[in-house]
Amino acid sequence: MPKRVVPEERRRRRRPTKSGRVLSETLIVETALRLLREHGGAGLTARRLGLALDCDPSTLYRYFRGMDELTLAIGDALIGRALHGWRPTGRWRADLRAVGLRIHAAYVSHPQAAVLTASRVSGRANELAADEAVLDVLRTAGFPLPETVRVYHAFIDTTLAFAALDAASLALPGAARRADEEMWRSTYARLPAATHPRIAEAAPLLATRMVTSAYPTALDMLLESAGNVLAQGVSSGSGRLR
Repeated sequence: MPKRVVPEERRRRRRPTKSGRVLSETLIVETALRLLREHGGAGLTARRLGLALDCDPSTLYRYFRGMDELTLAIGDALIGRALHGWRPTGRWRADLRAVGLRIHAAYVSHPQAAVLTASRVSGRANELAADEAVLDVLRTAGFPLPETVRVYHAFIDTTLAFAALDAASLALPGAARRADEEMWRSTYARLPAATHPRIAEAAPLLATRMVTSAYPTALDMLLESAGNVLAQGVSSGSGRLR
C-alpha cells in the first residue's frame, strides 16, 4: 500500500536540521538536482539525500511516496523554471517559440535530471500550467480544437525529445562527448567523394552544424507548418490568423 503523504504544513519539521535548514519539498528537489548534477542518476538515493539534507532518509517519505514521485517533482520543477517570467504576447508563433526554447534550455541545464524526467508525465502544477498555456496560445490564435491538439502534441513531444537527446549527450563523460564531436571532423570530413559523394560535399557544414542542437531548426519548421495550416483555415473562413 502506498505511503500516505502528509500535507506540507503538517509535515514541516518543527525544528531545523543540524545544519540549520527546515525541510520542504522545494529544498528536497533542489538538493536532488544538485546530487544528480554531481553524481548522475545512480547517485540519487534516499540515503544520499538524507546525508545531504542532514536528516534521516525515512523523513523524505513524509514528503514523497517514493523516489519515483520525487523524480516527477524534479521534472515539474524544471518546467516551473522554464515558465518563470514568461508571459504571452498575443503573437502565437513567437509565444510558442519562446516556451519551447525555455523548456529545452531548462532541461539541458540539468542534463542528468532531464534524462530521468523528460519522458515522464507528472500531472503536477507546473506541467499543467505549461500545457494550459500552450493550448491557450493555439486556441486564441484560431486553431480548431482537433488541430490545436495535433500541434500541441507535436510541439511538446518535439521539445521534450530534443531535450532528452541533447541532455543525454551532455551527460556523457567529457572524453566520450568530445570523441563524438570529433568524429565529424576526423572521419566524415575525410571520406572520399568517390565512395561518399554527398557526405564529402557536405562535410564542412556537417562538422559545424552536427555538434549543435537541431531543436531551434526543428521548432521553426514545426511552427511554419502549423502556420501554413492556420493560413489555409483562414482562407477557407474556418479561423483567424494571428
